[in-house]
Amino acid sequence: MLSLADTDLAEDLAATAAINALADLPVGDPSRPSARERAIAAWLPMARRLARRYASRGEDLDDLTQIATVGLIKAIDGFEPSRGEFIGYAVPTVLGELKRHFRDRMWNIRVPRKLQELNMAINRARGELVQSLGRQPTVADVAAHLGIGEEQVIEGLEGSYAYRAASLSTPIGTEGDAELGDTLGGRDPEFERAELHLALGPALATLSERERHIITLRFYGNLTQSQIGERVGVSQMHVSRLLVQALAKLRDSLGPDAR
Repeated sequence: MLSLADTDLAEDLAATAAINALADLPVGDPSRPSARERAIAAWLPMARRLARRYASRGEDLDDLTQIATVGLIKAIDGFEPSRGEFIGYAVPTVLGELKRHFRDRMWNIRVPRKLQELNMAINRARGELVQSLGRQPTVADVAAHLGIGEEQVIEGLEGSYAYRAASLSTPIGTEGDAELGDTLGGRDPEFERAELHLALGPALATLSERERHIITLRFYGNLTQSQIGERVGVSQMHVSRLLVQALAKLRDSLGPDAR
């Protein structure tokens, strides 16, 4: 059976093929707009994954995904194959767009001065404790460090989420190469992977017997498209079309979080 890692590999291969196909088209080619759309759609899963890293900062995930998508489109439009792999250019571009968004955010409504000061003190304390403890500090750690009650720390943390504190982008560390927001926790990807694994069986059931056979030969048997064509009795080009068709069905069945 096709494993979760195989599904990830299939998506990566399809995305790489899409951006390479776009890069091969000369400027002005009438097929470039449709190829560009296919490349954007193929790389959207990467943009969504990067957006989810920042979902714990109090911003709506849909809004963050839109911002990440803007970064993705900038990366696709500015990509030059001669400079290396697309992924090495796209990830920093998307992350830069997300970080720029948070740098530009300020407290967007008026909140009590006391809560603002408490939030800033907690942010500073968390940055210091990450360095001294070598791990993420607990509420009790922060409370002891500041000499306040744990309930006050919780109140301050709730305020940071409710009012989108700009201090999440405060540089931390001696080198200044990390931001405070980078120390915040996010979604556990293993939970998402478990859900995806449960959905994989029914998704494979939507494929035809030949599609499942080709998927298995490609991503479990590690055969090339030409080798698969010899096994199945069709051309390499037909195998390629069947793979694209099968992967599209899997993505549709597994839903947007699997993209």
